[in-house]
Amino acid sequence: MNQFYIFILFTLLSYSGVYLIRHYAEKRQLLDAPNERSSHSTPTPRGGGWMIVLLVTGAGLWSVFVAGFDIFIRPGLSRGLLFIVCGIIIAWLGWRDDVHSLSPRLRFSVQSIVALTSILGFGYFKAVTIPLFGELQLGVVGFIITFLWIVGLTNAYNFMDGIDGMAGGVAIAGGIGWMMLSANMQNNFAFWIAFAISASSLGFLFHNWSPAKIFMGDVASTYLGYTFAVLPLLSADQGGDALMLGTLLMWTFIMDAGITFIRRALQREKIFSAHRTHLYQRLVIGGYKHATISLLYILLTLLAGILSYAWSWGRPYAPPLIILGLPLIWILLSRHAKSLTTKDTKGTKDF
Repeated sequence: MNQFYIFILFTLLSYSGVYLIRHYAEKRQLLDAPNERSSHSTPTPRGGGWMIVLLVTGAGLWSVFVAGFDIFIRPGLSRGLLFIVCGIIIAWLGWRDDVHSLSPRLRFSVQSIVALTSILGFGYFKAVTIPLFGELQLGVVGFIITFLWIVGLTNAYNFMDGIDGMAGGVAIAGGIGWMMLSANMQNNFAFWIAFAISASSLGFLFHNWSPAKIFMGDVASTYLGYTFAVLPLLSADQGGDALMLGTLLMWTFIMDAGITFIRRALQREKIFSAHRTHLYQRLVIGGYKHATISLLYILLTLLAGILSYAWSWGRPYAPPLIILGLPLIWILLSRHAKSLTTKDTKGTKDF
């Protein structure tokens, strides 16, 4: 079947499933109540991300058992099945947190076990190639970096799911980026996982674009974070620099969550307590619409995807744009957000 029609089918299945979940959540009062960290003002159904989890899992099962797109760690144990099992554990943990608000210690403990299991199955980053500077051997430090990468991105994606359309939109863009890269690497399993992410996230986004009728929930935000973290590991044996490519495709979330985390830690704030100091939150406070900010992050992710693809093909203009251009964009955005907080902004701005 033509890939275009499969994409449409996945999108329609996601759209229909989220519609049913939305009405079920409203009936069972599975609502996200506003708090000091929230950017919404009314209780909203959550759990719409279950369709993303189910469709990506379905694509993974099809890839392993039907299409045979898999790499075996050893006889009887495949990377694909390990990814599916670990992903389901992360999603279920996220759902339990959605419903019962689990402690940070329990969440971190389970995520750590999943991260270590993933490293044992998929391997770890032994080197990183930095554009303009070349390859840096990581050695055993790569094990620690890989652990922090998986746990960190799993949570960073969750932290960034704070306004309408943000997490779903970036998932579409990031999925497209990995579709291009995995096709270039001829990694069919990674391609179909990324394909399912993009299509299912698009179906979800019809319900989540501002004003959102349902939220993704931790069930999918942590699942997407984990999936985008291990996609480089699933592709590492196919060539190219896995860690740098994975970082580029998630650069907006990594920069926003990472810088905010470091700043709050240096200021000795409670890093796991609710706050509104992410860049995207400061832009909301400054008067920008959810749709405008989400579209900005989506476009910046697509830009990074294009640069990643160009770099993987050895285009000479890609490295300087990656090393100099992307940080410059972030500095300008941060300065703009800071200027908004220093004056009394009234009304709503738009680009």
